[in-house]
Amino acid sequence: MSAEAEVLVEGSAGRGKALVLSAPISFWGGVDPKTGRVVDVRHPDHGRSIAGTVLFLPGTIGSSSAAAVLLELVHAGYAPAALVLHEPDAILLLGLIVAREMGWPTPVAVRLDRERHAEFATMVVTVSVDGQLSALPPP
Repeated sequence: MSAEAEVLVEGSAGRGKALVLSAPISFWGGVDPKTGRVVDVRHPDHGRSIAGTVLFLPGTIGSSSAAAVLLELVHAGYAPAALVLHEPDAILLLGLIVAREMGWPTPVAVRLDRERHAEFATMVVTVSVDGQLSALPPP
């Protein structure tokens, strides 16, 4: 399976198990920047780790601190391998841009229509630097 996505923030290609979130999330208070775990007890994916995954976001719940949380995740080594967003979130993506400017390895972020996210749910996904997604069943 494959898809072509729009690159939102350039970064390193990423490969990991797809984590298709079932609901929008707030990074501020919703994701622990020290572990990469979803800590919002009201979120359906509570307890799951986003670290090293190809993270499919159906949306974000705004906070101007989301960029700082994503920046901390990158710095601590708990960031997703790649981010796949339904629509751009300038505040969240700012965290990747700042990380890149700091010289830290930064995952690529792309936009893919939400209706396609579920197709990747059980797959190991690779996201290239030019926005190509390819998926294989897990080994």
